[in-house]
Formats: sequence, C-alpha cells, structure tokens
Amino acid sequence: MAGLLALFLAFSGLYPRAQTKAPISTSLPQFEDVSGQAGLTASHISTLEQHYIIESMSGGIALFDCDDDGKLDIAMVNGSTVDRYGAGGDPLVTLYHQDADLKFTNITQSAGLTPKGWGMGIAVADFDNDGKLDIFVTGFGGSALYRSLGNCKFEDVSEKAGVRGSGFMTGAAWADYDRDGYVDLFVARYVQLDMDKLPAFGSNEKFCRYKEILVQCGPWGMEGESDLLYHNRGDGTFEEVSKKAGVDDPRHRYGLGAVWGDYDNDGWPDLYVANDAGPNFLYHNKHNGTFEEVGLLTGVALSTDGQELGSMGVDFGDFNHSGRLSIYVTNFTEQPNNLYKNLGTQGFIDVGWASKTGQPSYPYVKWGTGFVDFDNDGWLDLFVANGHVYPQVDAISGGPKYREPMQLFRNLGNGTFEDISSASGLGQVSLACRRGTAFGDVNNDGNMDMAILNVGEPPTLLINRTRNSSHRVLFKLVGTKSNRAAIGARVTILLSGVRQFSEVRAAGSYLSHNDLRQHFGLGNTTKIDSAEIRWPNGKVEALQNLHADAIYTIVEGEGIRETKPLSPLPDSAAK
Repeated sequence: MAGLLALFLAFSGLYPRAQTKAPISTSLPQFEDVSGQAGLTASHISTLEQHYIIESMSGGIALFDCDDDGKLDIAMVNGSTVDRYGAGGDPLVTLYHQDADLKFTNITQSAGLTPKGWGMGIAVADFDNDGKLDIFVTGFGGSALYRSLGNCKFEDVSEKAGVRGSGFMTGAAWADYDRDGYVDLFVARYVQLDMDKLPAFGSNEKFCRYKEILVQCGPWGMEGESDLLYHNRGDGTFEEVSKKAGVDDPRHRYGLGAVWGDYDNDGWPDLYVANDAGPNFLYHNKHNGTFEEVGLLTGVALSTDGQELGSMGVDFGDFNHSGRLSIYVTNFTEQPNNLYKNLGTQGFIDVGWASKTGQPSYPYVKWGTGFVDFDNDGWLDLFVANGHVYPQVDAISGGPKYREPMQLFRNLGNGTFEDISSASGLGQVSLACRRGTAFGDVNNDGNMDMAILNVGEPPTLLINRTRNSSHRVLFKLVGTKSNRAAIGARVTILLSGVRQFSEVRAAGSYLSHNDLRQHFGLGNTTKIDSAEIRWPNGKVEALQNLHADAIYTIVEGEGIRETKPLSPLPDSAAK
C-alpha cells in the first residue's frame, strides 16, 4: 500500500517531479564564530590520549527553547574520562540559557541537571504533553530523562519513567510510532564494555592498530549491543518493547546515529539507524506497532560496492524537490559519505560520488550532519562536522590529523553540490575534533545557525551572517490531539509552482537535536501560496497566502495563533 500511495502521489501532481532548475543567484553563506563572546566557556570532558573507545565517541548537542521565551538555548553533553567516571562521573549535560541576543549563561546547577555519569547523546521532546520540553541524555551505564518543571527547571524521572537503561547507549530519537498521541523513544547501543576490564592500550595487534601505530581498541573485535525502544504508556512511564516491535537488533551491531522520518509517504514514521562497521538499518513502520527491517532490500544498508561502512551521523531531507525523503550518512576516514537518493517504489540509490559530496568527504572521519538551506534559496545544502578518533594520527607524517576542518556543500539544484567550506568562512574557524552538530535559527533572523560539540573543548556557535535578498519563514507547531511538540508532523509549502516539505524531528545528526521549528528558504518569493500541515495523527490542515519573513505559531485544529516578524537582516542584505 505504501508503494501504491507513493506512486499515486508522484503521478497525481501532489508532489512535483525532481526539479532541474538551478537555485537563484545568491551570496554564498557566511558564518561567524561567536562562541567566546556568547559565553559558551564550559568544556566537553575528554582525555588527550583517548586510550579507550569510550573516551572518543561522546558528542551530542541540542538547540531548543527550555522556557518558551522564543529564543533557542543550548544543551551540551559533557562526556567524562575513565578516572573521573570511576570517581562518580560528571554531570551528563551543560545547559546554557540565551538571556539576550546571542548572550548565554550556564544555568546547569539552577536547572537541576546535576545527576552524574558519562553523557553521550541528547534528544528533546514533550513526553508528557504538558507544554514543556523535556531532555533525554544517553549515557554509558545509564541514561537520564529530565522532566521540565517550567522556566528551565528539571527533575530527574529516569527511574520512575523506566528509561534508565544500561550498557553503552549512544543515539536517541523520539517519535510517536503508533500515533497514539504520545512520543516514544528509540535508543541505539554501541559495544559491550566492562569498565573494570578495559582492553589495555595497544594490546591487540589486529584491532588496536591504525596505519601501523598503536591506538584504542575497537569497535572491531568487540561484542556489540542490542538496541532499545521505549513505548510511552501515557502515564509518565514507558515499556521497553524493542524485541516485540522488531527493532532490537538481535545480531548486536554497533549502533550510533538514529533518526525518524516518513521515507515512503504513508503517514507513519520510519526509523533509520547508522551502525559503525556494519550494515545500517531502515525499519519500515507496519502500522501495527511493529517494524520490518528493509535496509538491504531498499539499498541503504551498504556502500554501492556492497561494503560495510563505519557510519556515524544521519539525516533525512528532500534535497532534489522529488517529494521524497533521501538519506545522508557520514562515515569513517577513507570512506565517502552516502547520499541515498529516494527513488520511491524502486528504493534508494547512492549518489554520493555523483553528487560531488563523496570525493571531498573521503579523507576525514565524519560525524554531525544535516540537510539545511543555509542561503534561503529553496534548496537544502549539506553540512558535515569532522574529527578523528585517534589523537595518535598526528604522529603520521603527511597523513590525516586529529583536528579536521568542517565542510559545507551548497546545493546547485541539479543533483550536485559545490564545496564552499572555505568561501563560507568555515575555513577561518579554528580546527577542532568535532562530533555532534545541531541546527537552528539562534537569533531569529531566518538564517540557520549551528552549534557544534568539540571533543575536550568548549562548543562552537556559528552564526549565519549571509546577506542576500532571499526570503524565509519558520513554523512552530503545537499539537493538541497529536503529541504537544508535534514531533512527526510534516509541513509542505507551495510557492511559485514548487513544493518543499520538512518534518518535525526530535534528534538526528550525530547524537544531537535540532530546533523543532521548521525552516524554509523562499528565494525571491515574498508569499507562500499555501501551507499544508499533516499532523502526527494523520489529520491535514491547510493555510493560504502566508507572507514571508515571519515566524508562525500554528496550533492543531486552531490555525495560526501568533505571527512574529523575523529579526531584520543588515541593511545591505535587504535589497
């Protein structure tokens, strides 16, 4: 049925065929590093040597509004070290509140985010539908669910809710997979690791060497972990149902990034999981509380030549205006990133090389990523955060380095991308070993910004200073019958005969969480002909003739509750 529906949509004209028109002429995206003056001074915790795999994988960051004041705040996972963890660990997360435009204060203590452990990833949602966003942080040995009390105050309800978990937990993502009005939670797990019996550094010739130098052991040669799925009972507690639902990963792959998205346009959220050194999973939602793993059948499990890759980060996006979600996956060094183009009933084809994103990505170890329209021309660009796992590579003459540059690929609208990393100002940002990346409009000007976690250093906040004549719009959705944060809702806009769509997702990239508001670049167009919201429960609402350059708050069943103008761009941009 899903395939027939996709075929009907393609031929009915509800979705346009792939566009071949190049984007409008705009200035290239330009970014400014404002981390220091913004007050982001707390450092992610790690060791310099990273002798153990547990010390190199941490790295989630989130952009969300913790007190509903209209400004995005930042939550950074902290990490830890073997010694510090043995002494009780570190607070799982640091929370920065945005007090004024791009001025942040560390409010972790007053927010009540004090439980300690070893933080890995982060995902934000309103799990109890009380109108306040809650925080879930994965961790080694135990995760934490922080229920919001309002005004950026939280209480730890992990044990009460039944989501503490165990093992080496990494990527987490929320979705209402059974459409009952409450969001559920998927958690990927990585490798089995006993902190009292860690493999000695360089102890195994086969699995503890890289290009003939001694490095941390794993993941090769280590036992993997099963994954977890927590079904929300609607009473503040969850039931672990991964095996019953068919997403438990009985072969114990090395799970990392996870993201939900409706890849087959049937109105139900599906799940993609990036596995390190193994085939990736695509779980098709069967509408009855269970899933079918179709990664190999659809062509998104392996490389084009059938190789298992070291996959880390992942995102869904309609990069070619086909009306279908494609998948981008970041991989290990000397492996290209995958751009799995969605062909509908024919599955996917990897166009990483053909799109010209594979070649530039090949040398690096790639992590956080996202489909984002950075120049507001109506076409999704691609960002990738890079950083090696082995500090020891710096000793290799002429080889890869531990701190690696970021990459930005501009969508040319013809199926290919242009590497504009240096031209966008990213080349002027200090090198770091980066992991998770979160995307959102931090200063509410309609340009999409980025927060990036740096291993063993404070985070980076990159503000998009692009100056051009393109218009833009953001939608904040509020569910009533559906889950309150509208996670899983799809927004489709029509302007000048072209359709764009995006979905509300609670986590993706690499162990990170993006702004829940949906952003669209509109190019030269000043008015949206129509906007259609398909809520998570399947109900559809339509709005007509919306003006550009605004933030719309839309309530399920009620229409537009509030319209706010976007902050003005510099005079030179508004031509």
